[in-house]
Amino acid sequence: MAGSLVLASASPFRRMLLENAGIHFQAKAAGIDERAIENQAERQHSSPEEVAVILAEAKARHVGGDFPEDIIIGSDQTMSLGQRVYHKPRDIKEAREHLLSLSGQTHQLNSAVVLTQGGDVLWKHLSAARMTVRTLSADFIERHLERVGAKALSSVGAYQLEGEGIQLFEKIEGDYFTILGLPMLPLLAKLRDLRVIDA
Repeated sequence: MAGSLVLASASPFRRMLLENAGIHFQAKAAGIDERAIENQAERQHSSPEEVAVILAEAKARHVGGDFPEDIIIGSDQTMSLGQRVYHKPRDIKEAREHLLSLSGQTHQLNSAVVLTQGGDVLWKHLSAARMTVRTLSADFIERHLERVGAKALSSVGAYQLEGEGIQLFEKIEGDYFTILGLPMLPLLAKLRDLRVIDA
């Protein structure tokens, strides 16, 4: 066994995924300015996929300073349509704009996971899911947002796939864990390779 595991995230979904898999870990939120890192990466013309990896590594390195002996799991997810990277909507008006722009389009969820230990990057991985939204009328979007309310503001795409958001979709290509923001199968395989979990 090589050190304990620390999840560099406050995400209840990521914690739940690891807990459900029977993984023993601590969790600590990474106190980084994600938007500033994203802005710098975008100025350097990083792709949306690269931005997800950059953010995951930044989280792992930041939390790793407090746990020098342990293996840190950093993860992040970006959502992109072409080169446009989406952020959580600030209000219902912006949620409406997000959904209108996604209507009839296929966007991508880019989920990155990075393992660090003692300041060194041990491993990086990126998984993507392709999400095709059916053609939505402005009236339907209005009614949908009235039903889901503030929940629309809690995710980047203004939808929750595990709730009513599933009604927005025509086709989904990619695994469940990538969509939730932590590619579990490659992560578990790497943790077995590192002898951190039972193989």
